[in-house]
Amino acid sequence: MTQMTTPYYLIDEKRLLKNLKIIRRVREVSGAKSVLALKCFSSWCVFGLMRRYMDGTTSSSLFEARLGHEKFGKEVHAYSVGFSRQDIREVRQYADKIIFNSLSQLRSFAREVRGLNVGVRVNPGFSYSHYDLADPARRYSRLGVRDIRALRQAAGLIRGVMFHFNCENDDFTAFSKSLDRVGRIYGDLLDRLEWVSLGGGLAFTKDGYPLEKFCECLKAFSEKFGVQVYLEPGEAAITGCAELVTTVLDVVHNEVDIAIVDASTEAHMLDHLVYRTSAKIASPGPGRFKVVIAGRSCLAGDVFGQYRLKTRLKTGNVVRIADAAGYTMVKKNWFNGLPMPAICVRRLDGTVKTVRKFGYNDFIASLS
Repeated sequence: MTQMTTPYYLIDEKRLLKNLKIIRRVREVSGAKSVLALKCFSSWCVFGLMRRYMDGTTSSSLFEARLGHEKFGKEVHAYSVGFSRQDIREVRQYADKIIFNSLSQLRSFAREVRGLNVGVRVNPGFSYSHYDLADPARRYSRLGVRDIRALRQAAGLIRGVMFHFNCENDDFTAFSKSLDRVGRIYGDLLDRLEWVSLGGGLAFTKDGYPLEKFCECLKAFSEKFGVQVYLEPGEAAITGCAELVTTVLDVVHNEVDIAIVDASTEAHMLDHLVYRTSAKIASPGPGRFKVVIAGRSCLAGDVFGQYRLKTRLKTGNVVRIADAAGYTMVKKNWFNGLPMPAICVRRLDGTVKTVRKFGYNDFIASLS
């Protein structure tokens, strides 16, 4: 592999393929279709591989819906917390299903979506999330319809519903119980519909997940209510398939060695700051040398985490930060005017290609 200039994101198609084969297995056994959640991962340089194993895309905005239509193909599910009238007039060109966040939006745009496959998001009032920030059933949540009576009254206007109530849920028992609860509460509504999306946030591609039980659960739900079940994998589709490759620029000491790399949590892995989590290090491996790995922005808290590595980091060393696909490239930004990491792909045949570089012109084009 030719030496590339850091920082760059490196997507590995072989690792991606492992997840995609599991997604295909779920469809074969359970009948549940999977649409890629573009809010998590929109790097269309690998859509050619992903479309062979997935059924389409789901979006959270007009632009994502258009991207799914133009770059992925297959089914396009278009959801938004709030559509404008202009959004609706354009998104209906791209979407196979339009999902409204509220009954008020459904009624406001009834004329524009007449004859289309329309659904609404339902908030069942319970959820699985480790973080209040990401909890769709948190107090005063604006996400989805809570009023069951109003939903029943509007059933004639819709053909499906979306329940997105999981976030990083790797507990099959918790999911199974929640799905049973959905069936008990909304069964009479589901009997009148064609499809149900169970959203994303389900870690069913994780090692050790009881996949066969998961498939049985989905199939039973589908057959009981006579609906096509959809899943919206984001992290589940791309977990473990990419790294952020960086180089150590300096090592300073303040009680502990602090290695400053040529990337930034604020600009390039923002979720770690948002959720106050530490990044995983793919290389160097674990050992006895204690070090803090930090970004080079001016933000005092721009820190990837504290680690014990097998080698003492020095200027020029390469540090590979794991799990750099989900909610990373879609959130990258120009904070501090830092160089944007290139996007590279290791294809199935082992060849590595740089598919996108960013420079000063990209920086100034994002501003005015």
